[in-house]
Amino acid sequence: MTLVTTSAGIVRGTAALVDGQKVRSFRGIPYAGSPAGGLRFLPPVPDVGWTGIRDCTAPGPAAPQNPETPAPPGRKPRTWSESGCLNLNVWTPDGGSRLPVLVWIHGGAYLSGSGSDALYDGAHLAAATRTVVVTINYRLGALGFLYLGELLGADYTDSSNLALLDQLEALRWVSRNIEAFGGDPDNVTVFGESAGAAAVGTLLGMPASRGLFRRAIMQSGTAERHRSTEDSSRTSLEFLELCGLDRAHAAELLTVPVDHLLDAQEKLVQRAGARTFAVPLPFQPTVGTPSLPVPPLESVRNGINSEVDLLIGTNLNEGSFAVQMRPAHPSDPSYAERAAAVLADGGAVPGREEEYARALRSAVGAVPSGKELLEAAISDAVYRQPSNRLLDARQGSSGKTFSYLFSWRSPAMGGKLGACHALDVPFVFRQLGSPDAAFLTGGTAPHGLSVMMSAAWAGFARTGRPAAEELPAWPLYAPGRRTMVLDEVPRVADDPRRELREFWHGVPAG
Repeated sequence: MTLVTTSAGIVRGTAALVDGQKVRSFRGIPYAGSPAGGLRFLPPVPDVGWTGIRDCTAPGPAAPQNPETPAPPGRKPRTWSESGCLNLNVWTPDGGSRLPVLVWIHGGAYLSGSGSDALYDGAHLAAATRTVVVTINYRLGALGFLYLGELLGADYTDSSNLALLDQLEALRWVSRNIEAFGGDPDNVTVFGESAGAAAVGTLLGMPASRGLFRRAIMQSGTAERHRSTEDSSRTSLEFLELCGLDRAHAAELLTVPVDHLLDAQEKLVQRAGARTFAVPLPFQPTVGTPSLPVPPLESVRNGINSEVDLLIGTNLNEGSFAVQMRPAHPSDPSYAERAAAVLADGGAVPGREEEYARALRSAVGAVPSGKELLEAAISDAVYRQPSNRLLDARQGSSGKTFSYLFSWRSPAMGGKLGACHALDVPFVFRQLGSPDAAFLTGGTAPHGLSVMMSAAWAGFARTGRPAAEELPAWPLYAPGRRTMVLDEVPRVADDPRRELREFWHGVPAG
């Protein structure tokens, strides 16, 4: 048994030997009060605390969510609770003092996920790198992103950014308490993947985040995942209709059972999926609100959090899941037509599809198939080019900026997925042997690459520079758009896939 005193009370965790190092773990610690009942759709409130010793030896519940269908191989069903979802986990090397802190924000399209998923178990990362690892839960879907300011009044003007406000509250908890767990509150790195990285990119542009983290890592993320109040209002009205309500009865959203909200949410997701060949993202933060007054990318250009060091990158084949795993329908247009639709949704001028195909051919050195064209279009529109625009927006920042491209190919599905979305996560967390990773890694993932990546992430958290033994010296992104290509044999490249970046040059941010 191991005890730590937090600002809300004493917590009890466990201790175990991990890779020869003693690591203490604390799971399910509340960082805020219940967001249920009269606090549904409202910002988080402080936890009231407890007397005695709170058992934190098992994970806390996730945020309310529908099960993933089909469920990823190896994934265990998640337990959720509206009232108890604002919790976090801490892993810390025994005997540490003022160690670098890594705070993980999970992905899941802002619809699903949990900081307690097996792939995010921080024990091996904490043990190997002597860092304190924190993973958090936050409100998802309608409960975290439904814009209700126009329907329910001024108290709800930030209801579409509650997930971000939850994350900020978790970071404030870290500032107050992490020193008691051996961490350094003045050296916090926030990192995440997919929607978690998009959250990091959004936090970079939020005025309220200043001073809460010193560094940031974005894995397959963007600072452009947001909507206007007008677009969010349309989504809210559509959601209201799916709940069987109209404007006059919108207040019933405050009291209907969560299961009813989740049923409507799933219908909204299905509608969104039918409207795109990329990734359906029906719930996103809203710009023009008190907590997010202007688009995050614009805030970054204007110097918000310019002192924060940033490490950002994408995987080579980010769009392969959306191409390979989408059920085929006889009425589907051709892959070239789907790619054209994705390019248009990403802001590219219609009619430039052939120009994009030529740029891709030049980048890969071969004529792309229809599937390859669609996969590249999704990768560019949703992930890589938004990352490039954020890198450009960082020019002149006092904080250091580093870029990577992850290119190790998964053996899954006969290699059709390539360096797919989320493949980098088990490498960072040293979870290559996890059942959750088995489908993607196939037991063939290079252990040395995982060692290098986790060490580089921890090195960045410790000093502001990603570095590891046997990894080439990692240069700053500018000048030259210098990028670390992470593969079995890592290398530095200048402006990889330059032809595709140049195609997108001048396309407005999403």
